Amino acid sequence: MSVIRYSAASLASSLASDMSSVENHLADQLSHQGVHVGVGERRSWRNSLPALARDLSDAGLDEVEVLLEHRLPLTSKRTDAILAGVHPRTGKHSYVVVELKQWSQANLWEDNDALVEIDGARYLSSHPSTQVAGYVQYLRDFSRAFEHTPEELQGVAYLHNATDFGVSDLLTSEELAQAPMFTGERRGQFIEYLQSLLAKDASGADAADRLVRSKTAPSKQLMAVVAKEIREQEQFVLLDEQRTVRDMVLHQVKKAASADSKSVVLVTGGPGSGKSVIALSLMGELAREGRAAVHATGSRSFTQTLRKVAGKGSSRTQGLFKYFNNFMEAERNGLEVLILDEAHRIREKSVDRYTRKELREKARAQVDELLDAARVPVFLLDQNQVVRPGEMGTPDDIRLAAEAKGLGVHQIDLADQFRSGGSLAYIEWVERLLGLRDADAGPQPWDGADENFDVDVVDSPEELEARLQAYRNAGKGARMTAGFCWPWSDPRDDGSLVPDVTIGSWKRPWNLRGERSVGGAPPSALWATDPAGFSQVGCVYTAQGFEYDWNGVILGPDLVWRQAADGGRGAWLVRRAESRDGELTKKSVTEAQFDRLTRNTYKVLLTRGMVGTLIYSTDGETRDFLRSLVHARRLENDA
Repeated sequence: MSVIRYSAASLASSLASDMSSVENHLADQLSHQGVHVGVGERRSWRNSLPALARDLSDAGLDEVEVLLEHRLPLTSKRTDAILAGVHPRTGKHSYVVVELKQWSQANLWEDNDALVEIDGARYLSSHPSTQVAGYVQYLRDFSRAFEHTPEELQGVAYLHNATDFGVSDLLTSEELAQAPMFTGERRGQFIEYLQSLLAKDASGADAADRLVRSKTAPSKQLMAVVAKEIREQEQFVLLDEQRTVRDMVLHQVKKAASADSKSVVLVTGGPGSGKSVIALSLMGELAREGRAAVHATGSRSFTQTLRKVAGKGSSRTQGLFKYFNNFMEAERNGLEVLILDEAHRIREKSVDRYTRKELREKARAQVDELLDAARVPVFLLDQNQVVRPGEMGTPDDIRLAAEAKGLGVHQIDLADQFRSGGSLAYIEWVERLLGLRDADAGPQPWDGADENFDVDVVDSPEELEARLQAYRNAGKGARMTAGFCWPWSDPRDDGSLVPDVTIGSWKRPWNLRGERSVGGAPPSALWATDPAGFSQVGCVYTAQGFEYDWNGVILGPDLVWRQAADGGRGAWLVRRAESRDGELTKKSVTEAQFDRLTRNTYKVLLTRGMVGTLIYSTDGETRDFLRSLVHARRLENDA
């Protein structure tokens, strides 16, 4: 990981002599992590860093090490600064996460302790104490440096431009119990707080080295902690916009109960931005409050897994997890909250071949059924994960349906990534590769644009499987997936699986389609979480919504790259005849729809990994093209 590190004295000196050199250094280092620094971020450095450097100098903490824009493990989130030094009483390492705010005017939103309205800003924010406390807890959870000494890490929010009067609401908030907050008017108290945690004239170099070299603890896999999340206590640490979503929903729930009102919360975000974590955290909080809340998805695999893991031994808990088509006859506003995870999978109508005739005849739009079922319906979606015809859960669809009912919509966008190792650079690379971000920009090389995430192209399916198995042997999770370009057979009479995915002499079966384990293979819904799932190749319908450390993706013959005859830039060729997906090859699906859905499918498959992705294409020219883009850089601790 690129580290931006100064002693407090050298930071003050550099800022005093040439502020622009510090800005450029920060921007250059962040570019190695795939972060594009804008004018606003440069302005914030210019305004906040001199204030911090001055206070450290006045506190006599010149030898403290200052880590700027330190990235949290497995996310794209960054702290403003981490101070590393020695504790003045214990003599042990001591660390302080500092959240710097330029705010001069801010107030609590509608008297909600957790949500803040900033003068001149378009969006709500978390209370600064809540924000920095989230960073602290996240580092304690994911950095091995604090595995046994969590007390060595503390946090503080510093509103250096603010007077007490300008942010008086925030100073009375209960959120202050999570982490202290100081205004510029309380600068002396801020300095005293730092001096209570960091010793004067003591070098922080060793402490900084320890943090920088610390290994990342294994990620808390989503399904492994659902049971505790729902039945016992909150297991997930929510950061920034994630926390804002949760607090917004809880606020709207209380408001609906007291004022007999109804509102819609719409949450958008790419793969791995934390939508499902928010959903499960909300379910846990609402369950503990005794609220009438239900979780629903359009994914059989995801819903079945939640029922299996979160509801183990409790049919009552299992009943909290539904499908989108379960609300055709729901009582209007019968629920307080309906959490709609993966809402991009909302369909035009809820009817299927099992729907009773009388319901089929009076079926309404599915989005209307979901809007009517609860006082506060919460939609979490990524419209670039629509992979089947008939799925229509876009922000515009939901907003128009809500507005037609006279309902207000509160929309929050999740910009950060928690899947793909938190790599914004990798998500952008995939979207540009597939022409989903900016068709004119085209694919770009991957040359270690984010040193925390690995990408490589392999020469054969045998190499793909062998490398993934090596990662598994080293204690990592791994799965193989492929485009739907081979037949999908039922198990044989003796229970053995048919190796339908055949590439040369390499043959492997698809994951099971049914809900029963057969031949040692897990049921479809548990393919991504049961270790026995590694022996089968997963498809988009079983992989969507899940994550694993290492991701092996087979690009089938339905998507191939062809160079331009005139030597110009080539293009993807989407070949409908090569697809075995009956949903996509229906006559009602246009060529343009098939093209977009195929690209979306591969985006989903390519963004399941947390540590790295290995790519294999069955097409030689496509492999050559991918290899020309990817310059592999393997992590030291991969295997």
